[in-house]
Amino acid sequence: MNTAATGTLYGVGVGPGDPELITVKAYRMIQECAVVAYPKKRRGGKSYAHEIVELYVNPEEKEMLGLIFPMTKDPVVLEREWNKTVVACWEALSQGKDVAFVTEGDPNLYSTFIHLARLMKDLHPEVPIVSIPGISSVLGAAAALELPLADGDQQVGIIPATDDREAMKRAIENHDTVVFIKVAKVLDLILDVLDGLNLGDRASVITKVTSPYEMVWRNARELRGQELEYLSLMVVSK
Repeated sequence: MNTAATGTLYGVGVGPGDPELITVKAYRMIQECAVVAYPKKRRGGKSYAHEIVELYVNPEEKEMLGLIFPMTKDPVVLEREWNKTVVACWEALSQGKDVAFVTEGDPNLYSTFIHLARLMKDLHPEVPIVSIPGISSVLGAAAALELPLADGDQQVGIIPATDDREAMKRAIENHDTVVFIKVAKVLDLILDVLDGLNLGDRASVITKVTSPYEMVWRNARELRGQELEYLSLMVVSK
């Protein structure tokens, strides 16, 4: 594929969970790249992106590169681990090997690939970087709920859920539809905000959308006080 001395780093979106929602181009890139890089769980087990693509990858024919992405805000730990990730990719790229980094959803929407690509550009600007779009969990949720996200002049917001109550309230007030991603840790807070706006019955929650593990709650109020999987989102439609 790449005739230059340095390999190309591809960010390959593999969709929200259902392996059949991978694009033809993503499939081709995974087949053609010598190295398939993927997020790796520190304590073993397969990552979500790895599970999605395992039907399409023969590990005996590919160089499989598991990368650990730290779940911390400690700047020292983050810098150390991210540098390790770039070094691991660069080792292959410097040998002229193309690397397909697979990520669930889309590589340019709240993806680990964003920071990987940014750091690679800083440390090794000679490396070509290409993104292969993927189907987002946001679109998967719309399909699962049979709920149009926006029509005509309607506005839709994709918002990371946080404990900033006023910011969450403004997001709901300023959009016709809001998709709250990473909602698990602040679910009850969001439900309180919705109840305060008399919109408590307009929210649904989906975990691991389109995957074999998908769970759907059309009435998000049923989940008050419960713990959810990290890969959970909420759709609020007025």
